[in-house]
Amino acid sequence: MSHTSNLFHVSSMLNRQSIARHGLDWTRMGAAPGIAGSRRPEVEGIFVCRGEEEAGFFLQINNTGGPVDLWSVDGIDEGLLLDNGNGFVYLPDRIPAAQVRLA
Repeated sequence: MSHTSNLFHVSSMLNRQSIARHGLDWTRMGAAPGIAGSRRPEVEGIFVCRGEEEAGFFLQINNTGGPVDLWSVDGIDEGLLLDNGNGFVYLPDRIPAAQVRLA
């Protein structure tokens, strides 16, 4: 199993309490739009950024209407990540709170 500790997730600050309590879960999206401005999940999964440069891109395109958080995501097998067709990857699963922390 190939793990990485260089994965990140960008989310509205409005989701901070939910993420801290429940982890990353697309079914709990609703407190704020997605980082690209979507009102509904684009996929059944959690988008992650591969490294700080990609995370920086998502921080810049912030279309949530407010401040965002950068979360570090640990313990993910990169072999499970799927490409959404635009070069961005997501994990088709929830990520428990124990595997995420504010960066």
